[in-house]
Amino acid sequence: MNIKHEIVSRNEWIEARKGLLAQEKEFTRLRDELSERRRQLPWVRVDERYVFEGPNGKETLGDLFEGRSQLVVYHFMFAPDWEEGCKSCSFWADNFNGIVPHLNHRDVSFAAISRAPVAKLSAFEKRLGWSFKWVSSGATTFNQNYAVSFSNDQVASGQFNYNYNADHHAYGAEMPGISVFFKDADGTIFHTYSTYSRGIDIVNTAYHYLDLVPKGRDEKEPAPMSMSWVRLRDRYDR
Repeated sequence: MNIKHEIVSRNEWIEARKGLLAQEKEFTRLRDELSERRRQLPWVRVDERYVFEGPNGKETLGDLFEGRSQLVVYHFMFAPDWEEGCKSCSFWADNFNGIVPHLNHRDVSFAAISRAPVAKLSAFEKRLGWSFKWVSSGATTFNQNYAVSFSNDQVASGQFNYNYNADHHAYGAEMPGISVFFKDADGTIFHTYSTYSRGIDIVNTAYHYLDLVPKGRDEKEPAPMSMSWVRLRDRYDR
């Protein structure tokens, strides 16, 4: 596929690039301001005692902090009756392994949480070579309470609260998201933030690289088909 584009001299390109740089700097400043507003959101105390199942047995939400005060949870789409995890969430998860030690050094723990039983999670994790913490919430209402899992009746009606919109149309009973928690020195846990839908784009490194290249993400179809090109990492044609 050929891309028709304006061709200019190096000096003309530099002038055009400097004009875009001014916009990029403004975007960075606005993003910093938005991040500060995010940190200033009020918190909600978590009173429910969630108990998850992991490779090492049962773990509470507090255990997932692993002695740190902050926890990031990726809501990974993997229903109990599925044989493998969501390919789109796997696209995101391919970004996770290497960042965990860096997060830990900044007082942040990380975990993925899905409703599928731990045996399925462990097998899928091994298949794709992941090592981040991944636990099952299947015996809890964690996914429902944080608006990423829905009943068949809710999906059929098309009306349920995903991404803070009671009329939002979801594409299935499992949806992706990210939630953040804080734990006080006395062990009290607070929910500080959650984001869904395209709000999770910011943590997908591959997407940000695609945004730099001439064809961009090259996704022409509307959601949910816009990501129809994505495959599990071991299923791309070689």
